[in-house]
Amino acid sequence: MEFKRVVITGMGALTPIGNNLNDYWNALLAGTSGAAPITRFDASKFKTQFACELKNFDINQYMDRKEVRKHDYYSQYGMVASDEAVADSGLLDYAALDKERVGVIWASGIGGLISLFNEVCEFATGDGTPRFSPFFIPRMIADIAAGHISIKNGFTGPNFATVSACASSANALADAYAYIRYGKADAFVCGGSEAAITPAGIGGFNAMHAISQRNDDPRTASRPFDKDRDGFVLGEGAGALILESLEHAKARGAKIYAEIVGVGLTADAYHMTAPNPEGKHVARAMALALEDSHARPEDVDHINTHGTSTPAGDIPEVLGIKKFLGDHAYKVNINSTKSCTGHLLGAAGAIEAIATVMAVKNDVVPPTINHFTDDPELDNRLNFTFGKPQHRTVDLALSNTFGFGGHNVSIAFKKFVE
Repeated sequence: MEFKRVVITGMGALTPIGNNLNDYWNALLAGTSGAAPITRFDASKFKTQFACELKNFDINQYMDRKEVRKHDYYSQYGMVASDEAVADSGLLDYAALDKERVGVIWASGIGGLISLFNEVCEFATGDGTPRFSPFFIPRMIADIAAGHISIKNGFTGPNFATVSACASSANALADAYAYIRYGKADAFVCGGSEAAITPAGIGGFNAMHAISQRNDDPRTASRPFDKDRDGFVLGEGAGALILESLEHAKARGAKIYAEIVGVGLTADAYHMTAPNPEGKHVARAMALALEDSHARPEDVDHINTHGTSTPAGDIPEVLGIKKFLGDHAYKVNINSTKSCTGHLLGAAGAIEAIATVMAVKNDVVPPTINHFTDDPELDNRLNFTFGKPQHRTVDLALSNTFGFGGHNVSIAFKKFVE
């Protein structure tokens, strides 16, 4: 069969460094750090007292109070980002739009963590009488954001959530790509949102020794590929992309940011949280994405890495890149936008895909910030795009996202050519 070509026609972002697409992109290029002391709750007794929270965000500017009650933070964030993406695409302005062929695939690695935490705490500290909110379960479940997005827009195509820890929203993109490619839908709203900056989120990741404890200097705590990295910085927010068949996009005269040309999915089958130290299945995910794209390793210009700033995570990914690209690895711009945004868990794949698409569209690679000391266990001849953005032709780029449980996703984006 002849596969449909799939393009990106709209994007929306709500991140710790910018509350819309343009602000997010400009902050990335400026090398802005989103890390600061936690303001949402008293974190003074926690080992980690900082995170990448949203800034100057008021949900009441986006929805009325009655509607706000129905949403956990994670689905609030998803509604805001998806609204921006839908508006950016102009999809609803198309008179011939068949909403039965528009779907929503929305991801969250955890879902409504604050709703779960608050309801359980209230019950545990009460007199034992069960007084749970009727919105408790709908706010908590990880699929409800997809439902809300479809209800608001009337999209009645395929509708579900993907959950694969930190790879969740990358899997949402991969699924949407496949549906459109096979002609099963015309367009999708896809992406992910996360809101885990809560006592349970910080406490749980502290217990795993997964997040940085650099309380004396939060702004520089996310240090991908740096010798002194000590864990990731927890972030929150959402990213949304409109994926659409080229045929459908052209019929309505849509603007096109870039084309998605391949995906690669693998599993480490190694450990519940640690990556395979050899990076071999990371390499295989990238190779599968290129095979899907009918491209060669030497065609790759840029890789937006998973790059979490964890001691265990960064090295296998670099090994995988070298295994995959060979000598061409030294000609590729590698970066980690988590150095700016922190790690948005289930939303990471979406906001990093957006950054990758923008790099392809604008021929500029955002920097990896907070680099101070070379790690002798990494190959420092590689171009990690440290310090400042680098302008170069970006025709083909990969966005890598990995998750606890050994989930690996690599997505290939290409400059759009008729």
